[in-house]
Amino acid sequence: MAHKGAAKGGGVAEGREQWSSQYGFLLAAIGSAVGLGNIWRFPGVAYENGGGAFLVPYLVALLTAGIPILLLDYSLGHRYRGSAPAAFRRLGRRFEALGWFQVAVAFVIATYYTVILAWSVRYVGFSVTEAWGEDPAGFFTGDFLQDAGATVTGDVVGGIFWPMVGLWVVALVVMLLGVRRGLEAVNKVAMPLLVVLFGALVVRALFLPGALSGLDAFFTPNWSALLDGSVWLAAYGQIFFSLSIAFGIMLTYASYLPRRSNLAPTGLVAAFANSSFELLAGIGVFATLGFMAVAQGVGFEELPGLTGPILSFVTFPEIISSMPGGPLFGVLFFLSLTLAGFTSLISILQVPSAALQEKFALSRRAATLVVVGGAAVLSVALYSTTSGLAVLDTVDYYVNNFGVVISALLMALLVTYGARKLPELNAHLNAFSTVRIGLWWRVLIAVVAPVLLALMVATAFVDRLSEPYSGYPWTFITIAGWGTLALIAVVAVVLSLVRWRRPVDDLIPEPVDVDERRTR
Repeated sequence: MAHKGAAKGGGVAEGREQWSSQYGFLLAAIGSAVGLGNIWRFPGVAYENGGGAFLVPYLVALLTAGIPILLLDYSLGHRYRGSAPAAFRRLGRRFEALGWFQVAVAFVIATYYTVILAWSVRYVGFSVTEAWGEDPAGFFTGDFLQDAGATVTGDVVGGIFWPMVGLWVVALVVMLLGVRRGLEAVNKVAMPLLVVLFGALVVRALFLPGALSGLDAFFTPNWSALLDGSVWLAAYGQIFFSLSIAFGIMLTYASYLPRRSNLAPTGLVAAFANSSFELLAGIGVFATLGFMAVAQGVGFEELPGLTGPILSFVTFPEIISSMPGGPLFGVLFFLSLTLAGFTSLISILQVPSAALQEKFALSRRAATLVVVGGAAVLSVALYSTTSGLAVLDTVDYYVNNFGVVISALLMALLVTYGARKLPELNAHLNAFSTVRIGLWWRVLIAVVAPVLLALMVATAFVDRLSEPYSGYPWTFITIAGWGTLALIAVVAVVLSLVRWRRPVDDLIPEPVDVDERRTR
């Protein structure tokens, strides 16, 4: 039941920023989902987990967990018209901490996301002169990063520090401009440009000698891999890391939609657009790797790296140096990486910014200065140093494999069994969608997703208890990995106990009638 003072049809949304159109929201949602993981993570994960056969569990994961939880994010944001903490507070007062948990996860991710963009920006310039010389690996970890491993030195690397500062200034400007003039405007330019740049890169890759052998390695199915449970867990993990779900982004974005919107079809388009880009990235990356393998006369298993930073900043520079027109190829690749990463970064920053605006009655300018300023200071202090790579690697692993997955698990359980709002949210989706969402959605959220997510967390937990991640010292892992997760949890609880400076409990909109239908 709505509390006194609620305005049916969207009193909560009064005064809130909004997207200019459904198209603007869709581009922003795709811009958030299409990020670094699409380009440097998916191809390697697919290759290592059955090649072409991996597309089977990947598609199953998309349909049974990715899209359902994406729609859950949409329904929460659009129904309760607020940031993650506000939405969960309106769901039930005792659930607010989960919203702040998502905010804290997003904030932590933003701090290290920028350093990868700084690397990409520098490598755009390096590509022109092939500055890495004949030893891309030594250049990346030695000359460029001055990597000291897990030894924390505090020594700042100027070649990383200044690009990070520049990126944070650009992010600050975009965030200050707001949802419509900032986030939406950037995505309307960046996403079409990304498609053109990356499309040109893929076309060039397909005409390289050996490209077909690369595509053969990528698509040739190893059907026996489908009997391996770890392959299925890898597929679900990739979907979660790729779609920007369960840590406040899509929930917050959906809260800026006009009351009359078309939720489910937009979610389906965003999800399949993201997966299509991942497939395109796989084709481009493996066509290029095929050229490298043939040129060197080696098998794929002998290549230096098929995923993550090594793929982008070691393997690709080596390819660029050996291919015709390499500098132009390098510029296209690292510009694409930068654009994909930046559209994701600003979506991540919007999560804590929206939360502070609503909880503490701050203006967008004040909230943006706090969020971007705080994230920038931590980001530069932690990741522009000689120990930045090890810290980034560890924090990223623990936040994604535990923080995001636990957030999704709790969200599914609290909505279904704690607040018992799943039927109401199902009705809301159907009231504002031209595609009807049936009982299957509730079954997936209430049963299938929690089981799979719990299994993912348990598997990762057992793995990390048996041996330290990447062979780092246990002390370093405890502080950078488990310590980060503990800090996120503490911050979430503390912020949930702080009094709201703006009304929140008396602004819950009345639930829509199950038979209400969207009007065009």
